[in-house]
Amino acid sequence: MASGSCIPSKQPVWQRHILNARDPPRITCIHHEYEMVNNNKCTTIIENNDMVHWSFFFGPKEMRSIRKHLPPHLQTCTTFEILTACLWKCRTIALEFDPNDVVRLSCCVNLRGKQGMQLQVPNGYYGNAFAFPTVLSKAELLCKNPLGYALDLVKKTKAEMSEEYIKSVADLMVIKGRPPYMTAGNFFVADTTQVGFSGIDFGWGKPVYGGPSGAIQFISFYARFKNNKGENGVVVPIRLPLPAMERFQLELLKITQEPVDQSYGIMPTKITSTL
Repeated sequence: MASGSCIPSKQPVWQRHILNARDPPRITCIHHEYEMVNNNKCTTIIENNDMVHWSFFFGPKEMRSIRKHLPPHLQTCTTFEILTACLWKCRTIALEFDPNDVVRLSCCVNLRGKQGMQLQVPNGYYGNAFAFPTVLSKAELLCKNPLGYALDLVKKTKAEMSEEYIKSVADLMVIKGRPPYMTAGNFFVADTTQVGFSGIDFGWGKPVYGGPSGAIQFISFYARFKNNKGENGVVVPIRLPLPAMERFQLELLKITQEPVDQSYGIMPTKITSTL
C-alpha cells in the first residue's frame, strides 16, 4: 500500500477461535518455558553500563568450520539447528554458570506452514501463531560435551512442536492463568531468515538490512545478511555484559577457526563482529 496499492495483497483474517483452549482444558505436554527449576542459581541478565551489543556474521566458511565439529550422522542438520547449538554452548560457557545450574534453550517455532496438522492457520491470519518449546540441560554437560550434545537437544526442542503442543499451551494459559515466561538461564532464538524482511520494498528499493533491530538480554534473532565481501549468510545480534561478550567471541573463534582434525584440512576463518 505504501507503493500505491489500494488494498492489501492478502486480505486480513481474524479467526482467533482456532487457537482457543479446549473445553475442558488439559495440559498434555511438558512446558519447560513456564516451569520453575528447583535449586537453580541462574538469574536473568540485569541491564547495566557494561552491556554491549555485537552482531556476528556466519557465512559459508563459518558454517563449514562448525560442521567439522559434528559427527557424521549430524552433518545434514539445518543451518538453524547447527548455529543454535553453537551459540547456546558458547553463550553458556561465556556466562560462567555454576556447573549444576540448569540452563534453557527456547526456539520460536511458527505454526504456519506446518505439514500434517489439522490445525491450519488461514492465509492472511494476522495474529500470533507460534510457540517456543524449551529444552533443559545442566550447564556442565552443555559446556563440556562435544557440540553434538547441544545439537541433539536443539533437534529435540524443534521436534516438540506439534498440534498437540499448541493445544496444550493454550490450555495451560487457562489453567495456570498465563504464568510468566522463565528468563533465568534461558537463551531464546528466533529465525527470521524465511520471513522475507530482506525483500520488502516500500517503493524505495530493497533494504540494506531487513530484520529485527537487535537483541535483548536473552533473545537473539537470525536474519539474512550480505557482508562487505558479498558473501550471503546469517547475522546474529547478541547482547551481553562486556566480559561475557569477550569470552563468547573467544569460544566462537575456537569453533570457527581452530582445526578439529588435520585430515579435514580446515582453514582459519574469521567472524565479523560490530558494535
